[in-house]
Amino acid sequence: MRTVIRFRTPVSVYARASAVGKTEAEGPLGALFDFHDETDRFGADTWETSEESLSRTVLNLALARAKQSQDEIDLLFSGDLQNQCVASSAGCGSMGIPYLGLYGACSTSCEGLALAALALNAAKEVSRAAVVTTSHNAAAERQFRLPLEYGGQRPPTSQWTATAGGAFLLARADEPSLSPSAPRITGALIGRAIDGGVKDAANMGAAMAPAAADTILRFFSESGERPADYDRIVTGDLGTEGSSLLSELLRENGLDLAGRHRDCGVLLFDPLKTDVHAGGSGCGCSASVLSALFLPALERGELHRILFLATGALMSPSNLLQGGTILGIAPLVVLESGNGGGKK
Repeated sequence: MRTVIRFRTPVSVYARASAVGKTEAEGPLGALFDFHDETDRFGADTWETSEESLSRTVLNLALARAKQSQDEIDLLFSGDLQNQCVASSAGCGSMGIPYLGLYGACSTSCEGLALAALALNAAKEVSRAAVVTTSHNAAAERQFRLPLEYGGQRPPTSQWTATAGGAFLLARADEPSLSPSAPRITGALIGRAIDGGVKDAANMGAAMAPAAADTILRFFSESGERPADYDRIVTGDLGTEGSSLLSELLRENGLDLAGRHRDCGVLLFDPLKTDVHAGGSGCGCSASVLSALFLPALERGELHRILFLATGALMSPSNLLQGGTILGIAPLVVLESGNGGGKK
């Protein structure tokens, strides 16, 4: 799959949900999220089990929106930032749905959407799939950097791991019971692991930007399309640092996104009100913003076509301590409005 995948049958995202913590709910998108918890604990005792609860919460919200039970879902694609994706397996994976655990770091939401669309096109036995992705600020900080209680200083290039999650329910778009206005996944491009030589865990934007540039350049080269064919080109969580570097890398290769680029890590927080430095990050960052902001705009026909590529920093604390570099990854899906979607 070195080229753009065009699905024989488009896949509808027929239900979605988002849930966030206190800081995220206070941001510019706060009113758009389906649920928020002022304590960031989601009814649990530890930060790690709080993320497990967040995972279950956001999937149950999507199921409630679709008026479905978990027994009606054939496959669950889910991932998070905790070791061995335990928040997903202990959270949603324990709900009895056949479960495939994913790790694409902060790109996991898009990886899950692409894999679910592939499964729905490849196997007639799969008629409904769910994709769930979460992150929790306190759990991620304790695993990848230092516990919050340590009070370590963060450099300007660092990003704030979002306490957030998104859930998506998918089915083949030719299913008669689905709303014709549901957004559709019509294509995908699988990302490549790109080593930009970055070793600084406090500058994930720089680590991920080369992968985002690689995916975008490959997509437009192989598809024959132009940025002008899309209303938005949405990256996962490059933040301000990575977004600036992405623009520079694309310009060096003769590509200008012409004001169409938006980054979920930039959109999630107001930097004048919340000290998040270079913006948001984490699996739940792009998942929650896609669910709360971009999919509803596609449903309403305000947007017609977008490229969504969540970006991930494939790092391990042990590898970094041994002097290793941080690889970036950026899978992509093409999302079109069912309400007047298609090429403009």
